[in-house]
Parts: sequence; structure tokens; C-alpha cells
Amino acid sequence: MKRLWQKDSTPDSIVERYTVGRDPEWDMLLIPYDLKASAAHARMLRSIGILNPEELSSILQGLDEIRSALDEGRFHIRIEDEDMHTAIENYLVDNIGDAGKKIHTGRSRNDQVLTALRLYMKDSIQTLLKDMDVLSARMNSFSQRFGSIPLPGYTHTRKAMPSSVALWTQAWIEALADNRRLLLTVAEIIDSNPLGTGAGYGVPLPLNRRMTAEELGFARPEPNPIYTQNSRSKFEGLLLHACTHILSDMNRMASDLILFTLPGLDYFILPESFTTGSSIMPQKMNPDLLEILRGSYHSALAAELQVRNQTIGLISGYHRDVQHTKGALIEGLQRTADALMISTHLFGGLSVNEAACRQAMTVELFAAEKAYSIVLEQGIPFRDAYRRVAEIIRTPEKP
Repeated sequence: MKRLWQKDSTPDSIVERYTVGRDPEWDMLLIPYDLKASAAHARMLRSIGILNPEELSSILQGLDEIRSALDEGRFHIRIEDEDMHTAIENYLVDNIGDAGKKIHTGRSRNDQVLTALRLYMKDSIQTLLKDMDVLSARMNSFSQRFGSIPLPGYTHTRKAMPSSVALWTQAWIEALADNRRLLLTVAEIIDSNPLGTGAGYGVPLPLNRRMTAEELGFARPEPNPIYTQNSRSKFEGLLLHACTHILSDMNRMASDLILFTLPGLDYFILPESFTTGSSIMPQKMNPDLLEILRGSYHSALAAELQVRNQTIGLISGYHRDVQHTKGALIEGLQRTADALMISTHLFGGLSVNEAACRQAMTVELFAAEKAYSIVLEQGIPFRDAYRRVAEIIRTPEKP
């Protein structure tokens, strides 16, 4: 079996395995998008006379066969295929002959992978937006159920001012709304079609790139082929940056819940089925769910930094280094989707211990409120009222 680039020499098997890396694994997730782009490209080639009707029909049928085999678990990308692009083309050539050799006309694996990644990112954004909406709705339900219960507000991990379950929950709902706007901005930026830009310097054929853009659901063709290549890792980094914003909020929310469910505080109740135990200490009910959720931010941030730094120092054009960005992107997006899913499940089982919350509303929480009431009632400067209340709190009345 020949690689798409292979001439007369035979690749060294050790070098091949190293350079291919985990691409076949990642590409099994991306291959539906490559099939979709291949079908659009074939129809475009027919429109400019590169393919005849019979060749187009054979190619589309072959792509459908691959899609069916993929759904049934019968299609695999081998090391000798290197990637999904070669696996698809090899199948077409083996099964439909010369028509399969024409599918690569007017494109490079460089713009193929960009197209598949863009389509994957666009779909991922829509999935994340839906997941965020579901989580927001679940949080709203939680707030409606428990929102009226008072809750101590903390600064410096010390009691500070009165709060409530509703005020706490709405903070995360507002954060989700801002993160939603950020994701939509990223979606708008990446919504351009790379297909047909070739290896980064265009293709000397009258390709109808607007046709493939419309068929693939892109808002526009990417106009400059050099920037198309240079955008790889930049666009992935933008999306992962939005993900780290989502997960940074999840991180702080999880930290709050670890505190609020701490034995001795017991403001919130985490169901026992949501906890794990210790292999040595029989009494333990550990909030592992919350700890893993808290840690997801760091994993996604590492993925973002890997993606953003991978191309720093490279000159314009494609370099094989960027292969490393593919797995980081996929893993970062999966971390984010998992965090949203488990957070939604969490708010379905979480409850509030009203008695513990009300008992925790001790007098010092109302100190600022008392100072302001003195200002309003007596018209004295706030700083004087502040010191008066501080003195009262420091010197409690004796029984």
C-alpha cells in the first residue's frame, strides 16, 4: 500500500510509527467531517468539469460505504494509512478504481485536516452551547427550590456578609451567560472555509470555494491561503481559551461546594451516591466528583497552552509540529463537555440544609448592614459608624 506522498523508496517502519503518532486514534473521531468535506469537494469538482457524473456517483457511493462501515465499527485507520485522508482515498481507489484517484484534485492534506477540524470545532461549540443552556436551566430550578434560604457570604475564607442560595446560584448562571457570548464570538471567527487553499498557497484550478463553503455550512471561504495555514493552533487556541473560562468558573464553583458540604458546616448536602469512600478509613465520604471537576480547569489550560505555544517561532506555512495540537484540542473539548455534563447531574442531586444555613447566620455577618443603618438614621459619616459597630462587635454585652 502506497502513502499519498510515496514515490519509490519504502518508509522506515520505526520512523513511520513515530511520525504517525496517535493521529489514527484522533482521526477516528474526525473522520465523519472528512467524509462530509470530501463529498462537498467531489460535487464541486463535478461542477467545474474535473469529474463526470458517473465518477461523482461512484465517489459519493464509496464515501457512503465508508460512513456505514464506520458506524458499524468496520472501518479502521491503520499505521500504514497514516491518517484519515489516506485511509479514505485508499478505500476509494481499491473499490472504485481511477475515479478514487481524482478525489484529491485541488486539495492537500493540509487543507483537508483544517476543514475537518473547523467542522468539528463548529459542531463542538454548538454542543457546548446546548450543554450550557441545560446546566443553566438546572441551576435555575435549584435556585427556585432553595433560593430563599440565607447563606453566609465569605471573603478571605471568613464570614463576611449575608448572602443567599439564590444569590450564589445566580452568580454561576451569569457566568455561563458571559461564557456563552465568548463561545459565540469564537464561532463567528472560525466560521470560514479552508477547503481549496491547498498546502497554503492556493491551487491553480478554478475551484468554486464559495460552493463548498455553502455546502459545508461555513459563512464564507477563507480568503488568504497563507493565513489559512497560520490560523491552525490560533483558532484551536481561541476555542480552548473559551473552554478554560467555562472551567475556571466550574473550578471556583466546585471549591465553594467542597467548603459548603464540609462536615461541621453542612450548608449543602451532597448525596452519598455522589461520593466515594476510603480504602482504609470506614467513615470517609469524599467529594471526589467536585475535586475532579475543580481539577478539570488545569487540564484544559494545559491543552490551551500546548496548542498556543506549538506554533510559536515557526515560519508561515505548514509544519508537522502542529500534529500535536489535534489531540490537545480534542481532549480539552472533552474535558469541558464532561464538566458541563457532571455539573448538570450534580445540581439535580444537590440539596440545601436550611437549618445549618440559618444557624450559620451569626451576628457579625450583619455588621456592615448595622453601620449603614446608623448612617441613615443618624446622618454621621460612614467611617464613624464603622468604628462604632466594630467596637460593639469587639466588646459583646455581658450576661
